[in-house]
Amino acid sequence: MTAQTPRSTPHAGRHRITVEPGAEHVRVVRDGRLLAESRRPLVLRETGCPVRYYLPPADVRTDLLIPSASNSHCPFKGDASYWSVPGADDLVWAYPDPKPEVAAIAGHYCFYDTEVVE
Repeated sequence: MTAQTPRSTPHAGRHRITVEPGAEHVRVVRDGRLLAESRRPLVLRETGCPVRYYLPPADVRTDLLIPSASNSHCPFKGDASYWSVPGADDLVWAYPDPKPEVAAIAGHYCFYDTEVVE
């Protein structure tokens, strides 16, 4: 991945989102099964929300994910689709066509439970 300048959104007063390439080693394990592992996450920081790691599809065991009927809308990022794994509904989401300000996260997967490995 080439270095990118962090993008931020100037939305609604003090609300801010930045997306930048990360160097963190991120891993997702559920019930002893490795679902994702990446050393090239996109780090999304959003006002009032925890830091989220968006992982490239090549670093996610998409064969273990079950598409969900759930979806959501964020006024700052766009429309999200969700996936589940047995015992964990809607554990994973992605923005297939995000707003231009956060276009870098398109097609990347985000998990509720990530572990940053030292």
